[in-house]
Amino acid sequence: MKKIKIAHLYPKLLNIYGDRGNILTLKCRCEWRGIEVEIEEINIGDKINEHDIYFIGGGQDLQQIEVAKELQKHKGFLAQERDRMAVFLGICGGYQLMGHYYQPFSGERLEGISLLDAYTVAGNKRFIGNVTAETDFVEPSSLVGFENHSGLTYLKGETEPLGRVITGNGNNGTDGTEGARYKNVFGTYLHGSFLPKNPQFADYMIELALGSKPEPLDDKIEMLAHNSLINKKY
Repeated sequence: MKKIKIAHLYPKLLNIYGDRGNILTLKCRCEWRGIEVEIEEINIGDKINEHDIYFIGGGQDLQQIEVAKELQKHKGFLAQERDRMAVFLGICGGYQLMGHYYQPFSGERLEGISLLDAYTVAGNKRFIGNVTAETDFVEPSSLVGFENHSGLTYLKGETEPLGRVITGNGNNGTDGTEGARYKNVFGTYLHGSFLPKNPQFADYMIELALGSKPEPLDDKIEMLAHNSLINKKY
């Protein structure tokens, strides 16, 4: 039997806007196909071992500060996992910490773990609302979700956008990009939860983790929900 090991990083601190739904989606979509799933919650002070998929959600600034300090202890190992082509997904605050740093308006800079060549600085406007972005590597190509952030993220080097903004603001509200991708590392500002609204992206993560395309599922209901959010303004 095929098996996927998933690490849920710091769920007690970073689990805002239903981010745990991303883990549930991966679990269900694997089990519906007969793929065994092992989920390990990694909390402050825990050792991180090798997994196929790593997920980190979003949270408030205080929780981000605590997690940022903890992640520094594992920076080297997680970089090795990235280069081993393990799959990573970071949402909002977790996405920001996968870059080089997040600089808030006040207080010290939060150092990231540099899995992505990106950085984030606090903006003076909060981006809130639905987002539709177009990708070029999953089908259907539209990604939908709900953003709520004031951080402005900028991509550099070989790190590419997850998608091109059609509706909403995305990374910074100016360059038309949403999220980031490098190797099998993905970051996005899309909450609400991201993977239940985008089952094709969940399957893409499973495909990368397995090294082969999973058998198709009947996603008629899931795609009705997905399609209802395309280009939704608010």
